Amino acid sequence: MSPSASLSSGANAPLRFLADPLTHAPLFAAQGLVKRFGGLLATDHVDITVLPGEVHALIGPNGAGKSTLVNLISGLLPADDGQLVLDGVDLTRLAPHQRVRYGLSRCFQVTSIFRGDTVRDNLLLAAQAHAGSSFGCLGVRSEEPALRETALALAEKVGLTDALDRIAGTLPHGAQRKLDVALALAARPKLLLLDEPMAGMGPEDSLRMVELIDRLRADTAILLIEHDMDAVFQLADRISVLVYGRVLTCGNAAHIQGHPEVQAVYLGTEAT
Repeated sequence: MSPSASLSSGANAPLRFLADPLTHAPLFAAQGLVKRFGGLLATDHVDITVLPGEVHALIGPNGAGKSTLVNLISGLLPADDGQLVLDGVDLTRLAPHQRVRYGLSRCFQVTSIFRGDTVRDNLLLAAQAHAGSSFGCLGVRSEEPALRETALALAEKVGLTDALDRIAGTLPHGAQRKLDVALALAARPKLLLLDEPMAGMGPEDSLRMVELIDRLRADTAILLIEHDMDAVFQLADRISVLVYGRVLTCGNAAHIQGHPEVQAVYLGTEAT
């Protein structure tokens, strides 16, 4: 489905309306974020906030800078200027693993699961990594009750309890994406970055992922990059449109659907 068609088809999607963002302190704020690659200004003084419990979608055409922005937020790229604050903590100069410690977690476009291990062992390893316990062999790890309970809870949260003993790499694509989300949730994030979670999915798997993301808002705020505009309009409390490294506009689905410049942007083909 083309982006311009999706903008129209989302008109009947249920809309959510948070209270005025100006009256609520954001959980996360990117302020004046700048990234240059030589003479190219890839991220041009970007301001984005995410409220507690919010799903905030980031959309934009090819070359808009979405991936660069998410890499800046997660710490894979250093910012040339600007500030990143999560729940009162300045993340700007922190390494990626330090940002995770303060409540930031990310799922990438390509799953980062341990494909040769079972779902259970993937979850046990993630639980152990964020519990601060010492690393040992899988046999020892699986005998720790707290880690087993955490692994089971993660599997239940994403709907993988029936697949705990499956080898992760043999799971269908949609289930692998769910496992990837579960691994990110093991960090107990305050803010979860989801980078195209519906990529490569058919309609049924996409629907299940939408349902999962909708449930997750009870546990964590979410910054979502997604090309499936129907999913974006169904999930997002607010949507920021990034064009040439700048935020063109930000608002709820009704605002985005009725914005003439956004309609013009989506006359072409959207891609990361």
